[in-house]
Amino acid sequence: MNHPNFTQKLQIFWKEILSYFNVKEDLEPQSDTEVSIRSGVSFKGSQLLTLIFAIFIASLGLNTNSIPVIIGAMLISPLMGPIIGMGLGVGIQDIELVRRSLKNISAAVIGSLLASALYFTISPLYDGASQLLARTSPSIYDVFVALFGGAAGILSIASKNKGQVLPGVAIATSLMPPLCTAGYGLATLQMHFFLGALYLFFTNMIFIFFATWIGVKLMGFKKVVYQNEKRARRIHAIAYSIVALTIGVSIYLTVVMVSHNIFLDKAATFVEKEMVFPNTQVLSHKEYMDKGKRYIDVTLIGEALPKDSLQLALMNKLDSIGLGGTILHIKQGFSLNKAEIDADRNSDEFYRMMQAEIANRQITIDSLRNVIASHGQFASDASRIAPEIKVLFPNIRDIACASILATSTDSLQSDTLNIVLVNSRTSLNNVELNKLREYLQVRLSKPRIEISVNPSGIPWPNK
Repeated sequence: MNHPNFTQKLQIFWKEILSYFNVKEDLEPQSDTEVSIRSGVSFKGSQLLTLIFAIFIASLGLNTNSIPVIIGAMLISPLMGPIIGMGLGVGIQDIELVRRSLKNISAAVIGSLLASALYFTISPLYDGASQLLARTSPSIYDVFVALFGGAAGILSIASKNKGQVLPGVAIATSLMPPLCTAGYGLATLQMHFFLGALYLFFTNMIFIFFATWIGVKLMGFKKVVYQNEKRARRIHAIAYSIVALTIGVSIYLTVVMVSHNIFLDKAATFVEKEMVFPNTQVLSHKEYMDKGKRYIDVTLIGEALPKDSLQLALMNKLDSIGLGGTILHIKQGFSLNKAEIDADRNSDEFYRMMQAEIANRQITIDSLRNVIASHGQFASDASRIAPEIKVLFPNIRDIACASILATSTDSLQSDTLNIVLVNSRTSLNNVELNKLREYLQVRLSKPRIEISVNPSGIPWPNK
């Protein structure tokens, strides 16, 4: 009996793996799948009313920034039908199905735009909610979502066990919200909303169509009997061109989006690491891009810093980390004028800024008070230790203590000196002078004390 060698075992294992991905046994007959898809192409009767209801539900969800309402509109919307029909028509070269699908999806798009524009014209709420803004920035990731979503959709329709795939595809690809967002842009005359959202919708639509087309070919659907091969090839060429163009634009938008996110991350890290000062704090910072230029706005509070030298040093650091060309705006403390406050800060944040400034100045005042108290205490120590000096050093008749600031005229360096002036009946020898210094250092808690014995011109009390 011959045992299989390693190569044969590997082939058996590979066939076993591939068997898990074999969908032929799960597929319905082509005729049944076509009937299911063709029935969802047209918008008539209940399907048309369902589409209108879904438009208003999605508009309400976007207007109120309600995620559950938006998801509900995605589930209700019948927009997937003509898109999948268009992919089936191109895949089996049924030009009449392609034409009918295009006609219905065009009518659905125009109707959706008009209905949502009408709603947002009447609606009093125009807050540009976050869910609305999220539907205006298509990228290559939307391409992948639509592509995999479309693949799951056509496989589900063609399978005997359909499950709940189509509702999930409807949510993932989100065809309805971008149309409603485009209607919002149309109603408010904001073209960046209108064009961005409309492009996102077409991106989703084209790649659902493309995934359906490829899926039909991979599942081996037979072509209809069609004599005009030249026309069929032209339709295929147009479809491939549209797909390639959409991918190109999506890649460009993705590069822009990724570079923008990298800039925001680098800029925020720069502010947190480089703008650290002893007596000055970063109150707030904002990184953004406008018309291709990069900006960093920073508000500082605390001790005022030299603006020109600070700006120059920070700009050099920006160049070193790859943020050259970024425009850096620095605002400090109370230098903000009313127009800047109104434009950049709300009243609560400005109130907090003022509170922080007052607290910082109070700390400075308390510190100065402590310094003054310390100097005054040292000066008054002469009266406190005079009785002890009389006992320990009988020849000393008067003593005076003072802290003074000495500055070099050459180097301009300054230092604080603790001076003790002594009026003695006789000169103090080195032993007595060292003993006096050690006593004063311990008694007055000063590590450095300069002693001057019998200085001239001092109006001592005994005199």
